[in-house]
Amino acid sequence: MPVVLAVLLSLAILGSAPEAEAQPPKSARIGVIGEATPGDPFFEAFRQGLRELGYVEGQNVLIEYRNLAGVVERAPALAAELVSLQVNVLVVGGAVAAQAARAAAPSVPIVFAQVGDPVAAGLVASLARPGGNVTGLSNLAPGLGSKQLELLKAAVPKVSRVSVLYNPLNRVAVSALESVRDAARVLRVELQVLEVRQRGEVAGAFSTLTAWRAEAVVAISDPVFGDVAQLAKLAAVHRLPSTYSRREFAEAGGLLAYGPSFADNYRRAATYVDRILKGARPADLPVEQPTRFELVINLKTARALGITVPPPLLGRADQVIQ
Repeated sequence: MPVVLAVLLSLAILGSAPEAEAQPPKSARIGVIGEATPGDPFFEAFRQGLRELGYVEGQNVLIEYRNLAGVVERAPALAAELVSLQVNVLVVGGAVAAQAARAAAPSVPIVFAQVGDPVAAGLVASLARPGGNVTGLSNLAPGLGSKQLELLKAAVPKVSRVSVLYNPLNRVAVSALESVRDAARVLRVELQVLEVRQRGEVAGAFSTLTAWRAEAVVAISDPVFGDVAQLAKLAAVHRLPSTYSRREFAEAGGLLAYGPSFADNYRRAATYVDRILKGARPADLPVEQPTRFELVINLKTARALGITVPPPLLGRADQVIQ
């Protein structure tokens, strides 16, 4: 009887082997901390990047999406939740989410998509050699502030008094402010510099610049201006031509936007995820800087403000909103 049982057991094991080999490999699980809704263009760009690399959701990859909804204080809890789901890689947007993810997951690979200065944020040792478990794409663009002022002046040549909104707690914003000042000297533009440290201070800043009789507004990129619709609305209410670094600002009614393409950064973040899933270490993947910049001009807003945007500038735009 023992011999018969042994034979039957052996046959059962041999018979089940082909079925086990036919099972699909375990899907990779990616955790994403977004900064808007799941349907936002950044998240969709990341998904598109994965599809281009051969990843199919529900087949060889699962994406666990969590939404900050503009409340950066939620980042630590969301990061901890994703870690509890045993994700293989964490994908985040800005520095706050990246710092929260690293604290919650010191051994899980983390890819960021839009950190201004990852070295200053303490996320990486250097751009070329990140070290640790974090790498990704920076939106650091030297000279961006001066370029924004130049484009605003090109759109509205008569402007001579410009208010600049910036967050002094942001090292990248401080550097950008210096580039705005450099451009202002060349363009002979008088600047009013206003500090905005919290989102609740944005409306008050507009009241201050109106009293100064500002003729235009430049807002330097920072999470404090994360509500681009509010920023664009305030500029419209005060009838001021304005510029910001994100295309969503122009889409929301701002006059123009110029800066790195965040959507392109998120699409490229998929390449980092792919390499990590194939065995690469974040420590060995250099941080990339933006390669694509976009200029978006809102002609509807220009008409409402009585501005005629010069045709040469329109010809340079990546998108013109009618």
